[in-house]
Amino acid sequence: MTSEQHLYYTRDHEWLKKKSSNEFLLGITDHAQEALGELVFIELPTTGKHVMKGDACVVVESVKAASDVYSPISGKVTEINNQLEQSPEIVNSDPETKGWLCIITSEQPELDGLMNENEYQQYLTTTD
Repeated sequence: MTSEQHLYYTRDHEWLKKKSSNEFLLGITDHAQEALGELVFIELPTTGKHVMKGDACVVVESVKAASDVYSPISGKVTEINNQLEQSPEIVNSDPETKGWLCIITSEQPELDGLMNENEYQQYLTTTD
């Protein structure tokens, strides 16, 4: 992904990409999908659902385990990636582009505490 200034990461290995002034794509990082292994099911939120920063909003299930994906911002889910319902493996093959999970619309996104790409790459070196 490009335009680092509009791409944010969490310590839980989610990414958030600014799509417009108040819309953000949410997904899991390449590191997260590698750790999970082959994804077999993704439980997406319903469109219109309000999420709070830190809330579990998506469940990804792999051959190894089920894991929650947490919302890095508060807002409303305005779109989900319907392709993932039939093809969850898209997240394995392209987690940071075609494998986005949902779009969260937030009038006042709380981006404090999120990392840019360089900070996230450095963070990964401390978690191994």
